[in-house]
Amino acid sequence: MHSARPQARNGTGPSRWYLIQSKPRQGDRAEENLSNQGFQCFFPQVDVQAVVGQRQVTRREPLFPGYLFIQLSEVADNWLPIRSTRGVQRLVTFADKPLPVADTIINAIRDRLAVPDGPRMLFQPGDKVRITEGAFANVEAIFERFNGEERVVLLMNLLHKTQQVCFPLRSVTRID
Repeated sequence: MHSARPQARNGTGPSRWYLIQSKPRQGDRAEENLSNQGFQCFFPQVDVQAVVGQRQVTRREPLFPGYLFIQLSEVADNWLPIRSTRGVQRLVTFADKPLPVADTIINAIRDRLAVPDGPRMLFQPGDKVRITEGAFANVEAIFERFNGEERVVLLMNLLHKTQQVCFPLRSVTRID
């Protein structure tokens, strides 16, 4: 179980989660370099199916491209090295002040990632589905595959030809 308010590394006060923006495609590098400095980081990633050439491969991709979380204490931690850490672009601020991310959000992300295959258990290739919103609302299609964490590729008959079309996961439901 996750603690509601973690303690700082040296025990001098509570630490909170903050958001770091990484340089483009350098989230792994930022996480590694921050961890090497003793910071606790959380860089949520998911497995994504992709077609490379003629074959399907699974690769890890960030759940939030360009962002990772870091746990810091306002009192105990030296925040200055974060700016110059390789891979880090900036600490995300609002009105020039870092805003903590609620522990419940971090815990919810961790819990969702802990479920094997997350939303992938919803559909299997070949399942009949119905689109629930947008211009194609109430149209039936065939589920083909997931495209990232929140999108699906469906096969639809358009103009007498089967076409692959991408839709948000939230706008598709299985037909039983």
